[in-house]
Amino acid sequence: MHRDDYPALSALGFEDDELKELGLWEVAVGSPAELAEMYVRRSKKKDSLSALREQVRRMCARAKDHNKRIRRVWFEQVSASKSYVRREEFEKATEAVVGSGLSKALYVYKTSRLSRRGMGQVGLLLDNFEDQGAYIFVVAEGLDSRTSRTVLGFLSEQARDQVKDLGEFVKLGMDAHKAEGKWTGGVTPYGLRAVKGEGRLEHNPAEYPTARRIAEFLLDRKTPHWIAATLNAEGLKTRHGKNWQATGIIALAHAVTWAGLVAQRERILDENKQWHGKYHRGGVPMLDKNGEPISCGEGVITFAEHVKIKSILASRAQKNGPVGDRSRGKREISNLLTGIMNCGRCGAKEVSSGPAYRCFARTNEGVHVCEGVSIGRGPVEETVTQAWFAHILSLSPDSATLHEIARKWLAYKDPEKEARKAQVTAALESAVSREMKLNKEFFVLGRMTEEMFDSMRVQVAAQIASLKAELADLSREADLSPLMDPEALAALWNGAGIAGQRALLRAALTGKGIVLKPSKGRGHRVPPMDRLEFHWREASDPETDAALETGMKLADKTRERNS
Repeated sequence: MHRDDYPALSALGFEDDELKELGLWEVAVGSPAELAEMYVRRSKKKDSLSALREQVRRMCARAKDHNKRIRRVWFEQVSASKSYVRREEFEKATEAVVGSGLSKALYVYKTSRLSRRGMGQVGLLLDNFEDQGAYIFVVAEGLDSRTSRTVLGFLSEQARDQVKDLGEFVKLGMDAHKAEGKWTGGVTPYGLRAVKGEGRLEHNPAEYPTARRIAEFLLDRKTPHWIAATLNAEGLKTRHGKNWQATGIIALAHAVTWAGLVAQRERILDENKQWHGKYHRGGVPMLDKNGEPISCGEGVITFAEHVKIKSILASRAQKNGPVGDRSRGKREISNLLTGIMNCGRCGAKEVSSGPAYRCFARTNEGVHVCEGVSIGRGPVEETVTQAWFAHILSLSPDSATLHEIARKWLAYKDPEKEARKAQVTAALESAVSREMKLNKEFFVLGRMTEEMFDSMRVQVAAQIASLKAELADLSREADLSPLMDPEALAALWNGAGIAGQRALLRAALTGKGIVLKPSKGRGHRVPPMDRLEFHWREASDPETDAALETGMKLADKTRERNS
């Protein structure tokens, strides 16, 4: 009968004959005072197994010198330096001693293998062992916790300091590699692979065609659910041979590295502001000193496509849902007024339900909440379209509403420009901050020479001037001419699609939107316009009321053309 730890020992590369020589072949029996636990850990998978086997041999030799038999070898691959990482095998080893009382000793090879979290953790552990009349023996340093507790505490604190220094050097190295546009390791996005030894990404021939299809589907405003269903219907699998899921498509869409750029991701902190090793998904591109995204190789999509895809997903993201705006999209919208028109009885949103708009509260919560208000989709959408045309054409050229519509429309149609504007603004703020610090170092603290100050000041000033010029170019006033001409306005509306038409309509309305007033009773028919109450951002110009008739005629022509 094999020991319980035989699979772990075999995985470490021990042959059966050597296990017999080490006393790890037969099941260990005896009183708890005659038995001991052994704990073996490696931080990374790439650590040498031969070194681990040598550690086991030396611990077995020392246990034999102490007339102890190893009851079980507990092995795991996990870092001991991170407070949020749970070491399950270590917990089982200590439980066998202080909990179950199966043995009275725990052997580890080195203090750093025991823990790198300092005396705060090790001290509590030693207290528990002492209460049970048990001890810990560290083989490399020859330390017995019963007689060398102070030294063991000192070494555990030293191990903690070492891991802090190591973490700082690792972070420094990774930041330097990122700044140089190098891939720092980890799982590559679907469709890409890391070029061994070169620190950059390239297309993966086996995955790239499918990855590019996914990107084109997203750019074509297909939902992640539809894309996953389509790929699964074709029998295509993920990198790990599993079916595609909408969540996986969304993760790709938000990944900056899918565009071949270096990602800068925000850490997820708990309620105590402590990091638990997780990052927010996607991240933002890391920028160079000129405010440009840093490339780390080839991408499945361009940065402009990345920004556009994120904008498409955000436009139909479920607010306050279980996974938030960044993770799950919903079906492509097919109606104009959902979220814009409100119930005239309770104020709840009117939502599309079959051929009509109905009160959301009435539909989902019952008549006891609201009697509800409903209206046919076709007639009310035609009426709202006519009213929008009439209102926009009635506004004066200096109208703040026209400028707001133009701004929102450009943000909708050209999201990469808006994203670039945000990047330039952030880069400009950073450059101005550096300039202030530079002045402080020279004028206040006197920590640099005049030559060094002049050289650095010229560089920072040139960067600030360049960023200001680009920001001014990106912030130019939008062209309002399409909103002044009836034919151009019709072309703008017809080419926008439902999502774009919603954006145009929202830009002209206040937060109150459109209110649908109740009818006088079942079967009582009145023109939809008589039941609608519009809350425009800006009143029409009294001198241009004739635009109403023009708008009505233009909408009629548009409807006839579309039919």
